[in-house]
Amino acid sequence: MELTQAIFDRRSVREFTDHVVTDEEIRDILDAARWAPSWGNTQSWEFIVVRDPRVIADVTGTYSPGNPATQCSATASALIVACARTGVSGSKGNRDATKFSTWFMFDLGMAVQNLCLRAHERGLGTVVVGLLDHEACRKIVALPEGHEVVAVIPLGKPATGAKKEPARKELKDIVHRDVFGTPYFTG
Repeated sequence: MELTQAIFDRRSVREFTDHVVTDEEIRDILDAARWAPSWGNTQSWEFIVVRDPRVIADVTGTYSPGNPATQCSATASALIVACARTGVSGSKGNRDATKFSTWFMFDLGMAVQNLCLRAHERGLGTVVVGLLDHEACRKIVALPEGHEVVAVIPLGKPATGAKKEPARKELKDIVHRDVFGTPYFTG
């Protein structure tokens, strides 16, 4: 699969078959995640692979009521809890070097995108879950101080075909020339 096809065809998947994701598949998609760029090559990401059905149930239990990813997460054969070390990315000498003290979110976002694209290329589905009680999830996975749970990613074989692509804004509506408000593209 070409990169362009993976970017345009990947969708959030919230219904999986009973396929058990293999350790080899997990290793491969996490290897893609670790090659993401990061601030000063800090690679502040950490991933916890949850396989134990009881722990999967506990992690899924931290989701906010009505979260549309609850069912697929509860029945997934693997969850990947995407975490980050704090105070590393966007910092120099234990001090923030940028306005954004949460620069790890940017780094982890790129790693998670790599993970999701590689999973899609392998015929697996993902959805990035952020609507949860992060602190409760942190306790369940025994994450130490200086780390944050950012998202949970259930992983499985999609049960249905790809959904129709969601509407996207036109480039002319989101790209500016030189200053905000001057369109770069006009047509």
